[in-house]
This record gives sequence, structure tokens and C-alpha cells, in this order.
Amino acid sequence: MKKFLFVLLLALASCSSFLPPSEDGRIEIAFVEDYFFQTRSSASALPDTNRFILKVTGEKGTVLYNGTYGAAPQSILAAAGTYTISVLSGTFDAPAFDAPQYGDLQKITVKSGQTTYVQLICRQLNAGVRLRIASAFLTAYPNGAMHLKADSGRLLYSYTEKRFAYFPPGKVSLIMSDGSSDKTLLTRDLAARDMLTLDIGVAASSPSGSDRNNISIKVDTTLNWQSEKYTLGGSDGKGKDPDGAWSVPQAKENLGAKDCWVYGYIVGGDLSSSKASFKGPFSSRTNLIIAARAGVTDRDACLSVQLQKGEIRDALNLVDNPDNLGRAVFLQGDIAASYYGLPGLQNLSDFRWKE
Repeated sequence: MKKFLFVLLLALASCSSFLPPSEDGRIEIAFVEDYFFQTRSSASALPDTNRFILKVTGEKGTVLYNGTYGAAPQSILAAAGTYTISVLSGTFDAPAFDAPQYGDLQKITVKSGQTTYVQLICRQLNAGVRLRIASAFLTAYPNGAMHLKADSGRLLYSYTEKRFAYFPPGKVSLIMSDGSSDKTLLTRDLAARDMLTLDIGVAASSPSGSDRNNISIKVDTTLNWQSEKYTLGGSDGKGKDPDGAWSVPQAKENLGAKDCWVYGYIVGGDLSSSKASFKGPFSSRTNLIIAARAGVTDRDACLSVQLQKGEIRDALNLVDNPDNLGRAVFLQGDIAASYYGLPGLQNLSDFRWKE
């Protein structure tokens, strides 16, 4: 009996090399539809996530993808294991004006034969500080200079400066210099997405400004945003203006709506009842397709667009304008249940390019 078991185990071991290897998994990555954690207030100021740098890294440092989010494949083949997904709007190494940084970082586990879905959120990762310096302060301290200082660096904030200065999360100090010495007036510990405005003045009892202790600093809390959520669909999300434009998925949920604004990326054209082209050269001026991201190549994920004869067709069609492929656009029209077998946008009355 023991000899039989030994022979059986030996046979199984010898056959194991002929068994098919375990199936890999897949990773599908997308931003949470239309949500951005930021400090802007209009759709035109939203960061273009298709230009963000996406990196997918395995636990041993193997890089599965490193490039723009818009060009990333819809599905990334990955062996079972742990992966880090990072996405950044750009580098941010030192304090700078007008330099908000957006992104997300997530760790995921991929299982054999399964698809792991990753939902990224576009969050602001750094913090901002702005000074509003009163004219009385300028009179009292004409030779004074203001600096904002953090461990990552120091910025001169001139009296005429109006922009936000951006810093990594952490302590930021307001320093006044008069050429011979520095004095720290204020220090704040800022978190990501904190946007701090400081009003700088002098006490009314000390018009000469001879004593720095009479400098007044007021924090404008109305501009100290904390994780403010902005929806690309605007405050009402009804698709009635570009700031309230529907995304492609939202448009598909509002079939039959008239005279609505829809937002998406031009990803192809040359529609037929069952096909679409995602690469040029294109041959049809009468239609194109848009999607929620520039790298989409799945016809069913798109919204078809009818281009009637006129200025809009002349400006949008991919035959005469091949560089429009991949561009973000706002379109106004009627949402039809089917145009070339897809939910579609017809009777276009207006369009705007996303800046």
C-alpha cells in the first residue's frame, strides 16, 4: 500500500509540470466619476486628469505602467500580488506660486483570474498661503519684506503679490525682514488642501509702525478651505451650461434630454452600426465619438456624436482636424437613445474647447 501511495505521489509530481500556470489577474483604473477635491470654483480650472502621470508598481519594484493616465490601457495584466498605484498632476519639490499639485496613492491586492478595480480621487496634495497686505502696513514699514518659510524652502512675498504660494503639508512661517534681522510673526501647521489667507496690517494705535509688536495678523477663515468637494457636474449637475456639463456616463443616464451640455474627450470616429475607428486617418466628417478619458478604445464606453453640416462640423470633424483626436470638449445638443447603435448626441447647437 505504501509503495502504491509513493508511486501515485511521484506520478502527480511528475505531471505537475504539465499543468497550466495560474492565471494572471487584471487591474482597471479610473478616477471616481466627476469628483475632484480641490480649491477651484469653475470647470475651466479643473485639472486635466488625462495628463496626470500614472505609475503601477509591484512589491518588488517591477513597473507595469509609467505614463499618462489618458494613454493607459483600460486593463493592465498583472500577476497575483500587491501593487502600488500612484497618480500625480506634476512634480512639486519646492515652494512655488500658482503650483497646486493633485493626485492619489493606493495599494491594492490582485488575485489570480480576477479583475481589481481601482477608483482614484483627484485630491490636492499640497497647501496654499496668500497674504493681503494693507496700505497702512506699507506706509508703516516701507522697507520691510515678507517671506513664507518651510523646511522645503522659502519664498519672498512682495507687497504687490496676489497669488497663493504652495507648500508641502507641514509648518509654514510668516517672517518679516528689515535688512538686518528676521522676526517670525506667525507659524501654522498646514494639512493637504488647506488654503490660508492672512490679512496683514498695523494696529490703529501705532500709525508710525515703530514697534513690530503692533503688526496685526488676521486669518480669513472664509478662504480656508478644507477638502472642499467640487463636482464637474456643477452645483446642480443639470447639464444646462458648461460648468454643469454631464460626463459621458451621466449623459447615458439622461437619454431624451434636450439642449444639454456634455463633456468628454474625442477618441475616434468613422462610425458604423457595429464599429468605430480610434486611429486616423479618418474618412467621415459626419460623426465622431467621445468618452470619459482620452485613452478609451471600447466602443461601448463611448457616446456617439452627429455632426450636421455647418460651422460645428467644420471645426470638430476628424478628417479636416486630425489634431482634435484626444482633445477635451464641451458639446451642447440633444441626447438620443441610439445613434449608430450607441447613445448619442445630436442636433449640436454649440461647443467649447476645454482650456
